Amino acid sequence: MSASDDQADVEKVLAGDTAAFEGIVRRWQGPLVNLAYRFCGDRGRAEEMAQEAFLRAYRKLNTWRKDASFSTWLFALAANLYRTELRRIPARTIPLDTVGEPRDSRAADGGLEEESRDRAVRQAVLALPAKYREALTLFYFHEMEVAAAARSLGLPEGTVKAQLFRGREILRAKLALLLPELGWKEVR
Repeated sequence: MSASDDQADVEKVLAGDTAAFEGIVRRWQGPLVNLAYRFCGDRGRAEEMAQEAFLRAYRKLNTWRKDASFSTWLFALAANLYRTELRRIPARTIPLDTVGEPRDSRAADGGLEEESRDRAVRQAVLALPAKYREALTLFYFHEMEVAAAARSLGLPEGTVKAQLFRGREILRAKLALLLPELGWKEVR
């Protein structure tokens, strides 16, 4: 994904070539759907939320100031929309204490399959309170730096750092209970 491609497409759209927005959608559809899914945990709803984010981005394209990358602007717009949507109609969540243990399909070396562990971690992240889930999702799953995640969430960097710390602490404690056979000690 190229920042110059994004800028060129934005300029074309603003000049009246609405078809150029298709390039933006093609480049960013997967990441926006994935981000929405991390917020709500429902693939169908995530696709609808991403579609709404693209519609809003199209309408507000002229507000991108180019002092941040287009992707940061787009993710901030989408994250704000997703948070608003989840306040309006909350995602179905389960308490972190009730997240079941992963299926114990042991490999030859006696450890849990990586897929089961990953599923348990994803479920545990989805069960976190929204402020921690959002920060962890942007930082770890979308590999944003703290500064970019802070801009996307509209929060000071220090607040995002604190949310990351607290979210990791909650996960560390819960995953140690859920995954004791792995000797789980640390969430990276």
